[in-house]
Amino acid sequence: MVIPKINIVRATENDAALIADLSTVTFLETYRGSSPDDDLITFIDECFNENVIAKELKDADDLYFIAFADGFPAGYIRLKEEGKEYPLEKKYNAIQLKRIYVLKEFQSQKVGAALMNYAIHFAAENMYELLWLGVWEGNEKALLFYNKWGFEDPQLEYKFIFGNTTHTDRWLFKFIGQH
Repeated sequence: MVIPKINIVRATENDAALIADLSTVTFLETYRGSSPDDDLITFIDECFNENVIAKELKDADDLYFIAFADGFPAGYIRLKEEGKEYPLEKKYNAIQLKRIYVLKEFQSQKVGAALMNYAIHFAAENMYELLWLGVWEGNEKALLFYNKWGFEDPQLEYKFIFGNTTHTDRWLFKFIGQH
């Protein structure tokens, strides 16, 4: 397999439609079959529509970075310093990896690794002590990926609700400088 040249760039408001499309496809690839399609579509319509994404892109503290594999948009990350929802945020300077979404066809081509490496380096360069995320407990591939990158599981969970579907997500964390 040939690994593509991966270039990661900060998204702008002009990328709202692209991010909405990437979000829709990757969300369906991940959750289809675990939830009714109506619930998936409702969530996509509410959270991944172009207007919502454009508003997030206008927020200087809501950071989107798109990965291009040989010039093709293959995935993205979203980083944001949130409120103090996550227990370790109360103790450490933390940033949330809100999304790391990679199209299925690029998941074995090091795009996810490039995005994760970018997120970790971004956090380190900006003096964050902790990178944290939430992941659906049913996404075994993602859980293995995060484990490989040194994320720890403190056995904290929360309910991720969309439509009439409730999933249990796990909160994972990684101290910066430990990868």
